[in-house]
Amino acid sequence: MFEFTGKLKTITFVLMLIGAVSIGASFMGGGDDHHGDADHTEHQDANHDAATTHDNESGTGATHSNESNPVATHNYESNHESHNAGATHSNESNPVATHNNESSHESHATEHGDDKLIHKQSGRVEHEHCEDDFHKSSSRATRDNNHFYTSPEHHDAEHAHHQEMNKPWANLMVNNFFFLALALGALFFLAIQYAAQAGWSIVVTRIMEAMAQYIAIPVLIMLVLIVLGVNHSHHLWHWMAEGIMDPASANFDALLKGKEGYLNGPFFIARTVIYLVGWAGFAFLIRKMSIKLEVDPNAGARWKKMRNYSAGFLVFFAITSSMSAWDWIMSIDPHWFSTLFGWYIFAGIFVSALTAMTLILIYLKSKGYMPEVNDSHLQDLAKFMFAFSIFWTYLWFSQFMLIWYSNIPEEVTYFVTRFQDYKLPFLGMVVMNFVFPILMLMNADYKRIPWFVVMAGLVILFGHYIDIFNMIMPATVGDRWFIGIPEISSVLLFAGLFIFVVFTALTKAPLLVKRYPFRKESEEFHY
Repeated sequence: MFEFTGKLKTITFVLMLIGAVSIGASFMGGGDDHHGDADHTEHQDANHDAATTHDNESGTGATHSNESNPVATHNYESNHESHNAGATHSNESNPVATHNNESSHESHATEHGDDKLIHKQSGRVEHEHCEDDFHKSSSRATRDNNHFYTSPEHHDAEHAHHQEMNKPWANLMVNNFFFLALALGALFFLAIQYAAQAGWSIVVTRIMEAMAQYIAIPVLIMLVLIVLGVNHSHHLWHWMAEGIMDPASANFDALLKGKEGYLNGPFFIARTVIYLVGWAGFAFLIRKMSIKLEVDPNAGARWKKMRNYSAGFLVFFAITSSMSAWDWIMSIDPHWFSTLFGWYIFAGIFVSALTAMTLILIYLKSKGYMPEVNDSHLQDLAKFMFAFSIFWTYLWFSQFMLIWYSNIPEEVTYFVTRFQDYKLPFLGMVVMNFVFPILMLMNADYKRIPWFVVMAGLVILFGHYIDIFNMIMPATVGDRWFIGIPEISSVLLFAGLFIFVVFTALTKAPLLVKRYPFRKESEEFHY
């Protein structure tokens, strides 16, 4: 039996504590930084700012002239004159101007309302939005899509604001999905072993089962992220923005309206619940049956049942793995799609999981556990790491080459953004996930050297982490990405949680399934 030592537990708790504190600090500080940045941008923009001094706590008002601080300055079409109007604020009210731009563009009326600014330009539909003391220097963060922007510069400032606010959320998303991939890939590989009646892999069966026990945690976190997104607490998924599918809204997007049948909050949440129940349910079931196999007098019949369940799960996984990739990752760029994306995500999930279980196996072997493991087992796992690194590269290049060669604007913009703002991680990812495995694992003898496989495995894992980073960050934070303390701390948090769950599960059952029908095949596995 594996012993989860107190020293190792302490390390995992320290990792989780450091990560949790840093992530909490990033959430608390992200909004303030963002707000200050947005205010600075607004006051630097002379074309659209309504730099208004509000009443102070003593109740004294200030009068603004249109020469020094223009309020409600609007630039319409070139054949119309610009209108500059001054606004006087009193301590009795906090008026916000309501402007109606008639077809003649000669009348410019000011009305006072309750924190609402209505613009009507050249027959446009009236749009209503809350200002909530838009120009007040307060700590309140502005919510997305509640404002009708009067200029492109204003829109850019608000977009930058949302990107800053998205950084901690996107960071959480990246790490959550990466460690979910480790657990999900292990569960898939476990189901394959049972369905294929494989014998050699018995030495990693308990490791795969233990990794699979982690699945419920990241899917639950993903579900929370989705619910918060639907409630507009963050802006990771653009299609969740208020009014985005409402023809009467300033934020209306006709293309996304056509996808409303699939991209809508209730259905999105329902699909995630199905993934959670299906994946976590099978992980729990197969683990329970595997442990009972040790004491069941009719082990053969139980094993056949496990094989049938595994075959059924593979069908479920084939559908849900692609759908979850569309939902959680591809819909972050809702105007872009790729028919290879589901396969591409699967390849990354599988190779990452294979690498993680190989590293765990090497660690257990180094601590004196699992004497049954020999060089042939290690070589086979390294073969899988090498093979699926090549498979991932094939899918990456196929997707990239077809989109780049066709040069369709709505498709190629996905890679243009990554070349412009993420060139180093984008190209570095290819080197780590393809070039490095080729050089390190091509030789058969190298696959039998534990420290060599560990070194290659760490590079592969980091490469696929950067791959997920490249898929999520460009559409959520734009060019404001950075790998710093919050990002590293998030890795520590999820790594600590993953290690704790997996190693705790390893203590619950013998590391080798004793009554597995093909155990003899694994014990004599040499070539």
